[in-house]
Amino acid sequence: MTMLTALILFFIIGAWALETWVSRLNIQHLDQPIPEVFEHALDEKKYARSQAYTKRNDQLAFVSGFISCIAVVLCLLLGIFNIFNEWASALFTNSILQGLAFFGIVSLASMLLSLPFSIYHTFVIEEEYGFNRTTPKLFLADRLKGILLGVLIGAPLAAGVLWFFETFETFGWLIAWGFATAFIFAVQYVAPIWIMPLFNKFTPLEDGELRQAIEAFAHKNGFHISGIYIIDGSKRSNKANAFFTGFGKQKRIALFDTLVNTMSTEEIVGVLAHEIGHCKLNHIKRMFVTSIATTGITFFCLSLVLSYAPLYRVFHVENMTVAVGIVLFSFLYTPLSMIMSVFASYLSRKYEFEADAFAAKTTGTPDALASALIKLSVNSLSNLTPHPAYVVMHYSHPPVVERLNALEKAAQ
Repeated sequence: MTMLTALILFFIIGAWALETWVSRLNIQHLDQPIPEVFEHALDEKKYARSQAYTKRNDQLAFVSGFISCIAVVLCLLLGIFNIFNEWASALFTNSILQGLAFFGIVSLASMLLSLPFSIYHTFVIEEEYGFNRTTPKLFLADRLKGILLGVLIGAPLAAGVLWFFETFETFGWLIAWGFATAFIFAVQYVAPIWIMPLFNKFTPLEDGELRQAIEAFAHKNGFHISGIYIIDGSKRSNKANAFFTGFGKQKRIALFDTLVNTMSTEEIVGVLAHEIGHCKLNHIKRMFVTSIATTGITFFCLSLVLSYAPLYRVFHVENMTVAVGIVLFSFLYTPLSMIMSVFASYLSRKYEFEADAFAAKTTGTPDALASALIKLSVNSLSNLTPHPAYVVMHYSHPPVVERLNALEKAAQ
């Protein structure tokens, strides 16, 4: 075993071990009393149910992570990626098409590996806790649409990246970075119009108290909205949500029907004020810039190892190609990828606090947003006492108790 082989195995197994350890800490941290800010909102029985739900999901994640770790190690030791590359080479003679075929085979294998866990989560755990509304037909349709989008959107992006790396030896990563940035921005711009409606029905919110309240708040704060829509989130889950999507004049508000059916007008305006805060405080632009910078760092590091033959030998790959190099690089890149992910999550949590403060200030009713957060957490059986290490590793939003405490201070 070479030093590089040992290092990559350490990264793969170490990442799984770190994830397992942090998850254990999170489960042990469930042994906490009901947080004071939730004492009026749920009883011991429902609190115990939320803890049990967290444990069930953690158990599934542990098994899924273990199987994935074993699968990757076997791919390394048995030369599975070399077999996939030979299959791709047998299908096409063109290097770009070979690369796309290799990506497709790897993606299909990954999907098949994760599919049983996705089915179990949806039709066993979510069903057991009263969340699931997805039918087997809808589940299958979602997966097929996802594959179709992967071909129609992912393939052109991947083809462009492959071509730039193959054609421009020195600055290919820089050109590919610019291409990927422009491509992703374009997709984000058209997603509300062409992509999201493939999965959900968007119905314009009828005129009435709620629409008038939303429009009044947006107008008061100088925020242009191209449309306010109700989406049929209840066809998949009982969980509620709301979000903004699109850029520029294509900004849309999307309200899950489950949200509208369970919250007051004041609470919904509080939630949307938070989302508008992200836009007004330039959080969305900053996160997009952070994402662009992360992509640039990744592409630059990738350019340094694409022609590094020992990396291919570690995985027993005989034919060095850009597509294979990208996949193999992802395992070598694991530590830096985790660090950047933790940093991005830290920024996201910081922005969430700022958006909450914006909502509290502009609505003048921080209690409304607090009430909405309590309802969302209780109804979705959220973990109210996550371990700090788990928060650092996984939470893009601050723990809800911390958000509620901050809103309580804002109300004073």
